[in-house]
Order: sequence, then structure tokens, then C-alpha cells
Amino acid sequence: MERKNAWEKYDKKSMKKVMDFAEGYRKFISDCKTERESVDAIIEMAKKDGFKDLDEVIKKNTKLKAGDRVYANNMGKTLVLYVIGKEPLENGMNIVGAHLDSPRLDLKQNPMYEDTGFTLLDTHYYGGVKKYQWVTIPLALHGVIAKKDGSVVKIAIGEKPNDPVFTITDLLIHLSADQMAKNAAKVIEGESLDVLIGSIPGPEKGKDKKDIKERIKANILEILKKEYKMEEEDFLSAEIEVVPAGPARDLGFDRSMILGYGHDDRVCAYPSYKAMLEIGTPKRTSCCLLVDKEEIGSVGATGMQSRFFENTVAELINLTGKYSELILRRCLKNSFMLSSDVSAGYDPLFPSVMEKKNTAFLGKGLCINKYTGSRGKGGSNDANAEYMAKIRKIFDDADVSFQTAELGKVDQGGGGTIAYILAEYDMNVIDSGVAVLSMHAPCETISKVDLYEALLGYVAFLKNA
Repeated sequence: MERKNAWEKYDKKSMKKVMDFAEGYRKFISDCKTERESVDAIIEMAKKDGFKDLDEVIKKNTKLKAGDRVYANNMGKTLVLYVIGKEPLENGMNIVGAHLDSPRLDLKQNPMYEDTGFTLLDTHYYGGVKKYQWVTIPLALHGVIAKKDGSVVKIAIGEKPNDPVFTITDLLIHLSADQMAKNAAKVIEGESLDVLIGSIPGPEKGKDKKDIKERIKANILEILKKEYKMEEEDFLSAEIEVVPAGPARDLGFDRSMILGYGHDDRVCAYPSYKAMLEIGTPKRTSCCLLVDKEEIGSVGATGMQSRFFENTVAELINLTGKYSELILRRCLKNSFMLSSDVSAGYDPLFPSVMEKKNTAFLGKGLCINKYTGSRGKGGSNDANAEYMAKIRKIFDDADVSFQTAELGKVDQGGGGTIAYILAEYDMNVIDSGVAVLSMHAPCETISKVDLYEALLGYVAFLKNA
């Protein structure tokens, strides 16, 4: 069942659509390196595309009708968008759901310290990372600083051409005999992922004429105060993420791929949103669900395990008719979902972890994972055969290039998505996304044609499921 290379579908004229869509996405992930930035950017797009804030609709008690577009924002980190369909919500929705968080380093609450002529920031890594990949590369600081007066300062330092960047140092090869004998998990320890941020001493004495002990740290704090009106104590209520600096780039002489940070899972989130713009007034209400915290188990108030999504569906039922718990349960049970998450792409440099008949290949289109999980499908949704057949038909009828895959060889490892959480509503759910090389690395690789086939697949699903 060899799948054709999806590029072969496109001639020179039609390939322009693929490249143009990829360029919009490349700019999106270059600008949006955190879940907050992604939510802000999509809300900005959504407002221009005719979506209204659900909170404002609720305040006005405005009834929703077929074709109306609304969105709900949860704490600036999770976003859900709906296009109201012609059928009652009791009949269910068609849902595409991705996550906006990516593996990274987070600053600790008390991060700053001075040591032997340097000032550094202490971090705690977020999600599954190979720690050694994060050293000696240019890094940027993105996030928010929440002040006691209620104001919130947004920062993104290290992206503009004249911005400084930051880094985590590594041991020189000349003195690395002991380090090189360690296994990969221990080459760089988690407590060694401290970010170098400065080395110039400030004045010897403060305004009170007292000696300043940590002069380099004091100098950095003075810069932060001047540039961001930030005191050291403000780190206590800051969420600052350390991410690779610089934009995503076209990869290859043929520019067929994109190399960049955060493909997992914004490469699925972006076409999930864009698909909502292509469906007109759907038969069934369409939903684009973009969540946080997937990389650490979908926990917390902004993760998929929260009640945010369920609560917004309840509000929709109330605004399109008369709410009841029974209608809410029927709506969720009767819904269909694509859990839009990435799959591991086959890498010819590491063939031993893949089983070729059941592996995703870059360039062969949208990927369907009937199950993910690990160690005997543990933690997996494992979609039923009937739903798999339904999705196959939708994609084939719409001429969507797609492939099926597992996440590597049995007992080699594995991973999970948000699929199993939605399935707890008795909902039919299957994983469907884009194949990625170097997943969870500071820079990952995707194929532009797979990205475009994801858009086509999500449109077909929202229209026809």
C-alpha cells in the first residue's frame, strides 16, 4: 500500500498555493513561540475573519444562528472557535483540536544569580527534551511579567536584528573526557541549563553609599528596570519562556521544507484554524480547539483536562436554544473529532526505530494515527475501525493525500495526545496531523506539502464528517 509523494499532485501553477500557505505559516511560527503569543495572533486574525468574542455575546444575551462565528479565550493560553451549523448542537459537532504549547525552558520563580563574573538565569525544562540540544545555541526570552498593580508586561527579547540573544554554555571538547563518557541523558543535567545573560559590573556603591556585592547582577537589574520597569521580585509573578532565537527558515535547495521551533504542534494548529475559514455555513457546528499544557499531560486550568471546552459548549447550547444537561451530553457524544497532532517522520539516518510499513514519511500527506501510546498502546485512544473507515472515505472523496502510521516500533518508545481526553465523552476521535523530523528539538523539520494536505484534510472533515 505504497503512498505516492504528495508533491506529484501539483504542477507549477497549483504548487504556488502550497508555497503561499506555507509562507503564511512560516511567519506565524516565527512570531508565535509561546502559547500566549499564538492565542493573541489567532484572536487578531479571527476578529478580522468575522469571529466575535463569546463573552461579549453572552453579556448581550444575543442568540446565535447558523453561520455565526464566535471564539472563547481561556486565560490567554487556550482558545476555542466555533462556526455555528444548520443542525442543532444536540446532533454533535465536527472538531479539529491541536495544542499550542511546545517543549522549552521556563525561568524559575527566583532565577537570577551572579557567579564568577557572570549573571545567569536558572531554568526548569518543560516537556520532553533532550537537554544537550539546548546548549550553545542563540536563545530568546518570551513571556509576560505580571505586576502587583495589575499590569502585565509582554516581552520578546532576542528576535529583532539589533536585540541581544542569550545562551547556555557547554564544556569545551578539550576537557570533556568525563562528560563524553556519560550517557546522553546525563551529558547535560537539568540543573545545568542556566542561561547566560550578562557580564559587565555596575557601580561599586549604591545611591545609599553602601557597597554593592553582586555588581553584575545589579547592573542587569538596572537594565531590566529601565527597559521593562521590572524589579527582581517581579520574577515571582512572571512566566518567561526560553526558546530558540530567530525565524523559521525554508529548508532545502527546492524550499520544500521548513526548519523551525515549535512545529509540534503549531503545524497542526495553524491549518486547523485556517480550515474554519473555508467551510461557509456548515451542516454541523464546526469547532477549532487549541489548548495548552499537552506537553506535560494536559493538566491545569488551561489544559485539555479542564472544563473550559465543556463550559463553552454549554454556553453555545444556551445561546442557540434552551440549555439542558442532556443536550450537552448528547452534543459531546455525537461529535466527531480529529486530534490534530504531529507524528514521527521517518528519518533515513535513524531507521532502526521505525517499521517502514507503518511509518509516516515527509511528503506523503496528512498522517492518521489510529493509536499512539506506548508499551501495549498504554495511554492511547485507539479509534474504532468504523470511524477509521469514515475518515478514509472523507479524505479519499476530497482527494486528500494521506498516510497511516504508528509512533515508531513496538516497545521502542511512544507518546500521547489529547485524543483520549475527548474520547471520554463517548466521542469518536482519531489522531491526524503532520509528520515531523527531530520532534521536540529546538529546531524541527516539516514538509510544506504535508502542511497543505493537512489544511485540505481538515476542511474536508469539517464539511463532511
